[in-house]
Amino acid sequence: MTSLRLRRVRPLGGPAVDVEVTAGRISAIGEPSTGPLGAGEIDGRDAVLLPGLVDLHTHLREPGGEDAETVRSGTASAAAGGFTDVFAMANTSPVTDTVARVEQLADLADGASTRVHPVAAVTVGLGGDRLTDLAALRAAGVRMFSDDGHCVDDTRLVDQALRRLGPLGGVLAQHAQSEALAAGGQIDASIAGALGLTPWPMVAEDIVVARDVLLAMEHDAPLHVCHVSSPGTLAVLDWARRRGARVTAEVTPHHLLLDTDACATADPSVKVNPPLRPPAVPPLLRQALREGVIDVVATDHAPHPDHRKRGAWAAAAFGLTGLETALAVVAEVFTEESGVDWTGVARVLSHRPAVIGDIADRAGRPPAVGETASFCLVASDTPWEVRADETRSASRNSPFIGRVFAHRVTLTVCAGRITFSAD
Repeated sequence: MTSLRLRRVRPLGGPAVDVEVTAGRISAIGEPSTGPLGAGEIDGRDAVLLPGLVDLHTHLREPGGEDAETVRSGTASAAAGGFTDVFAMANTSPVTDTVARVEQLADLADGASTRVHPVAAVTVGLGGDRLTDLAALRAAGVRMFSDDGHCVDDTRLVDQALRRLGPLGGVLAQHAQSEALAAGGQIDASIAGALGLTPWPMVAEDIVVARDVLLAMEHDAPLHVCHVSSPGTLAVLDWARRRGARVTAEVTPHHLLLDTDACATADPSVKVNPPLRPPAVPPLLRQALREGVIDVVATDHAPHPDHRKRGAWAAAAFGLTGLETALAVVAEVFTEESGVDWTGVARVLSHRPAVIGDIADRAGRPPAVGETASFCLVASDTPWEVRADETRSASRNSPFIGRVFAHRVTLTVCAGRITFSAD
């Protein structure tokens, strides 16, 4: 589409304006017009206009896991959630651990509903014993490196990775899970005994984060902590920030709203890694997000076909989908007496992820004349129920099926192209 006009939209929840898009960029922002809609015009109906959302933690599964998701279905799901950019994790089959596989992902993502940024593995084949060619992968455009799904548990390798990535401008994104403390872990330690399952204690996260923070400070290297789920980790992050460490962190939507009460019947539909934590924890995570101890919300969108999420808990797959409901969850977290703090929502779902992912030159920027037209519209205070049959993902393992939220993405535009419309 070469031109588009959005009528009566509210940038970051402010006063209504009209926004014009020409050749992929915002060409004008002006007073809202009245009268019948013309060609190429969309009635925004006072929807909130946000910069396109950025997810630092998406599992697109392709290649190798197409029964759960493909690049096409995953990015369609992302666009339906307001995302214009997603960072695709490396734990595919084969693993994204070489320049050739980065290039393969770029080919798969050509024409997709979002821009797809590769996350490369830290260790060869996610094996945890030998570093990938970090310099070559960085030269190929990779910014983030992660063995997500596995912890890089070897202190020597973490030290080497941070030592090398710092000068290269790469970021180590760590799945913090001490093998010594959480080997075979299935569920939070507070309820593991009652359910007869192997515990995944919170200290197994804390101890890895503490070690990695100290190593990052030693080498003045950037470290990103994936899916924070423990108050102990929050204390470490706060300590590190006060000392100027180059450490950032993410929390998932499901860890913000759900807790171990959802696991009481051992229904594997809510089995996730790290596991849901006791009821006292989500309020602490929400507070840390609002205060900036946690930088961003990342979905850890982990699709699985139905048969992998049924049966006995121990045999079921870890992981939940989250791209299409992330905005709704975060808006709920940032709701105040005066309404939603949309600037805060944009900070944790768009601006800060773009900075951490090193794409702030083209994503996460407030709507302004001359900027790339990458944004989403959010219908505010419009209740909707999450339905499995309406998802764009190839999988249906959302923890929020049947839940009613107050805010919903209705339109997504990426570089001037409409990638999702609820109408």
